[in-house]
Amino acid sequence: MVPAREEIARIVVCEDDETTLGLLVENLLADRYGVEAAPTAADALRHCQYWRPDLLILDLNLPDASGLDVLRELREPDRSVSRFDPDLAVLVLSGRGSERDRVRGLQQGADDYLVKPFHYPELLARVEAVLRRRRAGRPATTRVAEIEINREERTVVVGGKGVSLSAKEFSLLVMLASEPTRVFAKEELLRDVWGYQSIGHTRTLEAHASRLRRKLDPDRSRFVVNCWGVGYRLVEP
Repeated sequence: MVPAREEIARIVVCEDDETTLGLLVENLLADRYGVEAAPTAADALRHCQYWRPDLLILDLNLPDASGLDVLRELREPDRSVSRFDPDLAVLVLSGRGSERDRVRGLQQGADDYLVKPFHYPELLARVEAVLRRRRAGRPATTRVAEIEINREERTVVVGGKGVSLSAKEFSLLVMLASEPTRVFAKEELLRDVWGYQSIGHTRTLEAHASRLRRKLDPDRSRFVVNCWGVGYRLVEP
């Protein structure tokens, strides 16, 4: 049996040139990144809001809006709390190579700026550097009740005891722990953890939630609360 593929991080690639987009998606997938393709600004904002990526690779020349408008939307203080992850990293990849363009992109909130044409190894090195800087600036550990989650080491400890989780169980736990008392709808969890566009009749979420519940607390089942007909929350309010 082939082992589950561990994703290093999630990346949205916003690029309207089909050839460049295909090249980036193919290579990033080969380098063990989870990737969503976004040929328009609207696609990029949707993926950034609902898929919870770690990094956005952003072209500035898009068919429906400027990449700078996307940056402003992501970094808008009044909206970032409710719509976008404030820790989302952004790497601008643009044919605009003047000093003024680079400064403008960085001023609008980009973490790095790479000019086309580019070599993929350099882009990959910049992606890794940006992710390291972003992760260094935020706590790697999340604590909810007796649960301690280390996103960098991908470890979980409950009541002082280590718990072994599959890749999807870990991703589900991280998402629930981001707002532990909020009820996450089934559609939301299937879309953001599994990438499903339509839930259909799948029992994937229920099966993973049940296993996660048993692993976290086999005796009392205090965690991963099923809110019937709606979705799941990690703990009761």
